[in-house]
Amino acid sequence: MVSALIERELSTDTFPIRHGVFVAVVGPSGAGKDTMIGYAKACFADESRLEFVRRVITRPSDAASEDHDTLADAAFAEAEADGAFAIAWEAHGLRYGIPADVDWSVANGQVAVANVSRAIIPTLRDRYANLAVVEITATPEILAERLAMRGRESRGEVLARLARSTSVALSGPDVTSIDNSGAREVAGERFAEVLRKAMAFSDLSSMI
Repeated sequence: MVSALIERELSTDTFPIRHGVFVAVVGPSGAGKDTMIGYAKACFADESRLEFVRRVITRPSDAASEDHDTLADAAFAEAEADGAFAIAWEAHGLRYGIPADVDWSVANGQVAVANVSRAIIPTLRDRYANLAVVEITATPEILAERLAMRGRESRGEVLARLARSTSVALSGPDVTSIDNSGAREVAGERFAEVLRKAMAFSDLSSMI
């Protein structure tokens, strides 16, 4: 199995994994995390040093959500037990996984970019020596409007999401906050600059 081979290759090293950079994109629902990632994909379409991680989620893919791989709950649990994920977590009644091959990418000097939960940041800090946390934010009014437009949740569920979004505070020198309340290009360029710095750091780290 691919994940088992990755684990064996990494077994000669100790965690945290070095050389590359893991860029954790976090923030409340409606802040525009997928929009920022999509902007960066277009901006760096020919950049081989960047890997935009495709998540595995126990939710069917649709036009209104990110492009992801889907597994049923039982299949997800089996894959997790087999070591298919570098990181897995639960949120909003769903299960999410980052494929195990992201470890190989970071160990080989690449910059991996993934949309993750803020709750797993401590785990990521333990796993990757070079972690950049990008927190995408927006005003409560904008968040409420965007969540309502998605039409996937009731008003009560939207309000509950907004309440949860203020309950998790991030801090540390590895955290960059980007306000995405306005034009996509403004926030997108700030995000792109974080990725440029991550690539430059990865290039330097790989030479040491």
